[in-house]
Amino acid sequence: MLKSHKQIERNVFILITFTILVTSIGAMVEILPLFKQEVAIERVEGMRPYTPLELAGFELYKREGCYGCHSQQVRALRDEVERYGHYSLAAESMYDFPFTWGSKRTGPDLARVGGKYSDDWHIAHLINPRHLVATSIMPAYNFMAMKKLDTSEIQRYMSIYKSLGVPYSDADINNYLQDISIQTSRDEDPKAIEDFQKRYPKVVMHKPGQADVTEMEALVAYLQSIGTMVDFKTNQGRNW
Repeated sequence: MLKSHKQIERNVFILITFTILVTSIGAMVEILPLFKQEVAIERVEGMRPYTPLELAGFELYKREGCYGCHSQQVRALRDEVERYGHYSLAAESMYDFPFTWGSKRTGPDLARVGGKYSDDWHIAHLINPRHLVATSIMPAYNFMAMKKLDTSEIQRYMSIYKSLGVPYSDADINNYLQDISIQTSRDEDPKAIEDFQKRYPKVVMHKPGQADVTEMEALVAYLQSIGTMVDFKTNQGRNW
């Protein structure tokens, strides 16, 4: 056995061949199962797709590169959990394409920002961060408060997300404009609101802004949804 081992170590070509073989087997065992989402991500109660307005905000969040300065991943370290809240679960990003975990914290982590501040706070902060945080180096996004939200692509995004496994129904996709009006309190039909809230549990309703829905409203809706879907209090007994 030792003699065979010595021959392998002394012959560079045999050593490289065995190294590649062993590495390939290890990679297949570790990586290939992750291509099946049901294996890689444990489903948890409460997760739902983004509403059309939240999805528009998510696209704006990516467009403006917010993930470059803000992470959305609380690591399972005591100091992070005490500062930001329960550590992040893979299931919380299961409907994010691509995910926006980020790798840098020029600003604070946003994984638990939903519901932490009011809509008015977020709007004031996005218009001029220095008005609320004097030392902030975050750029101002005041233009978003005056720019009408382009809704022409939302239906296409929802269709694409559906093809990737996000559980949007055809009705969700077809009624996206009404759902935006409902979430921004522009459509006050009680039956429509009840149906909307059944399809999107724990959704945050927002006050209407200007006559037209703005990019600011969409981004704030997305921020208010981050980290709010999983109820960690009712799942304390689970082994995450």
